[in-house]
Amino acid sequence: MRFPNFLLIGAFVYWSCGPSLKITTDYDKSVDFSKYKSFAIYNTEGLTDALSQLNHDRVINAVKTEMAKKGFAENTGAPDLMVNINAVLKQKSSVSSTNYYAYGSVYRPYTWGPGVSYTDYDVRHYKDGSLIIDVVDAQAKKLVWQGIGNKEIDKPSKNPDTDIPKAVSSIMVDFPPGVSKTN
Repeated sequence: MRFPNFLLIGAFVYWSCGPSLKITTDYDKSVDFSKYKSFAIYNTEGLTDALSQLNHDRVINAVKTEMAKKGFAENTGAPDLMVNINAVLKQKSSVSSTNYYAYGSVYRPYTWGPGVSYTDYDVRHYKDGSLIIDVVDAQAKKLVWQGIGNKEIDKPSKNPDTDIPKAVSSIMVDFPPGVSKTN
């Protein structure tokens, strides 16, 4: 399903605001991450489909900044690692219900008549957004690390220039695994 552009322009950038950004990471435990020194961004088609051009560029720049902070040099010719970035936005709904039961009419201290029960339903529509960062060994063409940030998005960010880098930093906080942190 393709969302109208005006809905997507700011939706993604809301991720890092608030405590509900859910981060999951996984990696190949047999890989020695200390051998990698360079990277290149190689596939951002998933961002182009889901985000505005401005937010697309913000995400790529944030990933490049995080990789540089971790000691990796950008090398588009022959990188050790290739980084793939995707964003997925889905329209979702949640339904909750509340059951009520009322006894018959009341006149102190007596009640009469049958009881009544009814259910109240609340339907809420929202966007579910995921930012997926895949790190691939360029020589082996094998996924070695993956980070995913997922958040329910209810409104656009007021400050995407700050929020996007925060979200990317949160997703990549444990990359590379098994390498001592210098920060």
